[in-house]
Amino acid sequence: MKIAVAATAPFGAAILEGLAGRGYEIELLLTRPDKPQGRGRKRAAPPAKESAKRFDIAVEQPDRLTAFPGEARVVVIAGYGVLIPEKLLAERLWLNVHPSLLPRWRGAAPVERAIMAGDRETGVTIHKTTGDLDAGPIAAQRRFPIGPEDDSSIVFGRAAQLGVELLGEVFAEPTFVPQPDGATYADKITGADREIDWSRPPEETLNQIRALAPHIGARGLVDGRRLLVWRARPAREDSLLVADGIEVLDVQREGGKRMTAEEYLRGRR
Repeated sequence: MKIAVAATAPFGAAILEGLAGRGYEIELLLTRPDKPQGRGRKRAAPPAKESAKRFDIAVEQPDRLTAFPGEARVVVIAGYGVLIPEKLLAERLWLNVHPSLLPRWRGAAPVERAIMAGDRETGVTIHKTTGDLDAGPIAAQRRFPIGPEDDSSIVFGRAAQLGVELLGEVFAEPTFVPQPDGATYADKITGADREIDWSRPPEETLNQIRALAPHIGARGLVDGRRLLVWRARPAREDSLLVADGIEVLDVQREGGKRMTAEEYLRGRR
């Protein structure tokens, strides 16, 4: 079966690689245009495009999606980040790979919001894409636990592996059931979500740090300086760098490189 993939972010790149690695015939990757990144503002390709290059998959990067640029009758969406016009949705089957247990955590940041909320489990849902946000009928869903030290990269990795497995089941026999009531929404991460408030319960702060690592980063005052905090745990007697009952393990100065607490303190001397 010939399929297409619509993906931009690392999660979508992992889905693309998983499908290609299992031998699916992928007609093309639909992804967002290259954009300037970093201090030099050099144009960089989306992660999914880099993956497509490794598998010699054709790439289309329209500024606006007004027509589908291929012939595949099934399109897998995973971290694409572009609204699909309803006219195009009606032309073929679009299957969204969403890393949550829909209807919980519809929206842009389901993994981060699940960890920040202290959820003990999450999962993957394959659903038909409709005009309403992550609200289409479900073809497959499976859950897995979130460990107490898992950060977003670990959860995304498990979700991508499971998503590829579920897609294989859906391709073989696609059937759909409506989503139940009780939707919650995973809004896009903002600057305010990144700010650490050390007066909050330590568990909430640890969840925030895990949720935003290693791709976004929580930030706050540590040792009198404003730092990005990438990894932390409950404080112990032998902790080197402590803020309100939390041992800070990995930090980064603005414009600097990530370092351990020991490296940071050595530089302070």
